[in-house]
Amino acid sequence: MKYVRLTLDAGGREADIHPMYDVLVNAPYVDRAIAMHWSFVGDELGMMHYVEGDRVAFRDALERIPEVFDYALTPDDGGSFYAYVRDSTTEPLRELFGATQRCPAVALPPLEYADGTVSYAVFGPAEEIQRTLERFPTQIDVTVSAVGGLSALSGVIEPTVTDRQREALETALAIGYYDVPREASHEDVAEAIGCAPSTAAEHLRRGEANALRALFDGSRRWE
Repeated sequence: MKYVRLTLDAGGREADIHPMYDVLVNAPYVDRAIAMHWSFVGDELGMMHYVEGDRVAFRDALERIPEVFDYALTPDDGGSFYAYVRDSTTEPLRELFGATQRCPAVALPPLEYADGTVSYAVFGPAEEIQRTLERFPTQIDVTVSAVGGLSALSGVIEPTVTDRQREALETALAIGYYDVPREASHEDVAEAIGCAPSTAAEHLRRGEANALRALFDGSRRWE
C-alpha cells in the first residue's frame, strides 16, 4: 500500500478537459481554489469548492458556461467563498473520473488548484494506482510529487492547517512576526507570500485557530 501525491498539469489545455477546470486553474479572478468534496455519476459532477478570489466574477463565469446547470455561492470571511457547482461532464472529464472510480485506491481531499496545476493524494495498492495513471486522458501530464506508506497519512486524515495557512504561518515565524517585540507585520507576510494584506491576515488568523484547536480540543478545521 502506498500514499502518493499527484500533480496534474494540462499544459494550458484545461478548457479541452472541461470549462470549469479552466476557470479554477487559469481565471485571473481566482487566486486559489480547493475542491473539498465531490460526487461523480457519469454524465454529471457535483463539487464543493473553497475559493479565494472575486465572487462576482466567478458567478458571471458560471453563468456563461453551458455545462453548468446549478450552483450556489456562499461568502466567507475575508473575501473568500464556498462554491457548490453542478455540471454536465465532457468525455475527457468522464475519462479522468472514470479511471479513478475503477481504482480501489482512495482519493484524499482536498484537491488543490494552484500555479496552473491540480494536486491531490491517493492511498491504496501501488500497482492499481499505476494502472489508473496510465488510463488518465492524454491531455494531462501526471507527476508523482511524494510517495510514502501508511505513516504518511497521519497529516492527511487529520489535517490542522491548509497548505496556504502553513505557508503564511511558517513565513511569519521566519521573518519575526511572532517575535517579542514583533519584528514584522502581516503586510510583510503578505509581501513574502505574494497575496493581499487582508488575505495574509486571514491565513494567519485561521491557521492560528486551527493549530490551537488541534492542540487543545481537536475540533473542526477552518479552511
